[in-house]
Amino acid sequence: MKIAYHEEFLQQTQGYGHPESPERLAAILDYLDIHEIQPEMIIPESAELADILEVHSDEYLEYLKGFGRGMLDGDTSVFPHTYEMAMLSAGGGLAAAKNMLDHNEPSFALLRPPGHHATTNMGMGFCYINNIAVAANWLRKKIDKVAIVDIDVHHGNGTNDTFLERKDVLFISTHQWGIYPGTGPYDEVGIGEGEGHTVNIPLNSRSGDSTFNVASKKIIQPILREFQPDAILISLGGDAHYMDPLASLTLSSKGYLDMMNDISSIASEICDNRYAVYLEGGYNVHALAEVVGSAVGHSLEQKPELMFTEVADQDVNGAEFLEEIIAMQSKYWKLNI
Repeated sequence: MKIAYHEEFLQQTQGYGHPESPERLAAILDYLDIHEIQPEMIIPESAELADILEVHSDEYLEYLKGFGRGMLDGDTSVFPHTYEMAMLSAGGGLAAAKNMLDHNEPSFALLRPPGHHATTNMGMGFCYINNIAVAANWLRKKIDKVAIVDIDVHHGNGTNDTFLERKDVLFISTHQWGIYPGTGPYDEVGIGEGEGHTVNIPLNSRSGDSTFNVASKKIIQPILREFQPDAILISLGGDAHYMDPLASLTLSSKGYLDMMNDISSIASEICDNRYAVYLEGGYNVHALAEVVGSAVGHSLEQKPELMFTEVADQDVNGAEFLEEIIAMQSKYWKLNI
């Protein structure tokens, strides 16, 4: 696994004390160093405007570029350097996709700012340009089908909406129901040609390891196998971890690693090991560093000991939610109800 990373990602994009801080990436880099995990680094360049314009409107990009300093929404600041930093982050996402495609090997886009909340016409939720949507759209020029799996406590509404009417990009999202941004109900399954290719898996508070394991085995893996993507992209947010301060899902570090290993095994099985991971949320820096660092380590056949392994959900706390989701998605995919 190679990592796409640029030191400019350590610039401040929110106010001091904000949870989306440079310390998030610094902690990940420290973890890799402490555990002697040494992936090859890719230093990205800024994305080409043409690639961004296939996902975001020209009006929005001009608005962001000329915004200056202020608040884009109640949680999302803009500084004079924000536009350039967002373009560089999107470039990092494209570099990870290109490396994955060129070498049939996994890549990790260690990015700031994140992207999965950014819609066609507006940034929100600490996001400005939708890094993974831009990468998926770029990949579609090279390969036939792309799958995106979003494992973040918040629904990736921007990615969801970008591909809602398309069948060439499958979007799967696990997220806590009822929190920001309030989107991603289980019965939103796509529109028109894209019907059945949006798979929302909203979960109740306290859902954790056993619930995610069932979701992986009974929903995510069977759908990926049936869809047969040519590449898999993962939006990885560490904020579904039980230590995260912003929500109340209860994945442990091992639960995260199991999910990542499930998807990497699928990628090895059906798309020549082509998968790339895109950093989204995660606001306890220690848990985030362990989740990301251990995932990178495992891809390089290194297995650092995990510290944050408490399992709060041993009895499938989200069982009722999963039953509804499986019943809905069984209209489109071969799932065992």
